[in-house]
Amino acid sequence: MVYSSVSANQIDQCLPQTQCTLCGYPRCWEYAKAISEGRADINQCPPGNTITISALAKLLGRPKIPLNEEHGIHEKKQVALIREADCIGCKLCIKVCPVNCIIGSEKLMHTVIAQQCTGCKLCIPVCPTDCIELLPAKTMDGSPSIWPDFTEEQVIRARKDVHQKLERENKLTSQHSVDMTPISRKRLQRTIQAAVQRKKTTRKDH
Repeated sequence: MVYSSVSANQIDQCLPQTQCTLCGYPRCWEYAKAISEGRADINQCPPGNTITISALAKLLGRPKIPLNEEHGIHEKKQVALIREADCIGCKLCIKVCPVNCIIGSEKLMHTVIAQQCTGCKLCIPVCPTDCIELLPAKTMDGSPSIWPDFTEEQVIRARKDVHQKLERENKLTSQHSVDMTPISRKRLQRTIQAAVQRKKTTRKDH
């Protein structure tokens, strides 16, 4: 792989903005940057699949290559749904959601805004009560994009939302360290465990 004269911004326009990290990078933008710098290949985006590979091949003047399935296989888009009765309000899903499509307050149930969900699945493994499931995405109104599962509006919004979240995180980091100490991690774990136990007790009482 060699350094490309095409900008990361141009490459980013060829990515579906799921922000799923399957490509091996924390956001679509970092993957685009890696491609432009010759550190990543054009076939590492399972959600974009052959559409993204073809677009990148044309943009960069490279041959089309098959999807690298070490990064996953292409799947029909799904969106997250929180079973609110089982939600303990731990906010872990909110913290990992790259596009801010989960709303809710601490110790109160959370909800996914389906039309903004990119189906990245990052919220699934962090949920301590396994109350998040995936459902087939419904067809949304809007201008079609090159990806059948996404409208142009969804792609644009996801790109905007992930950058806004990153800017907020960087601002917080510059103000004070947001890295959790071992003590605060243990406190969070105890809080979650207690909330899970309360939820189990409530179920038994009913």
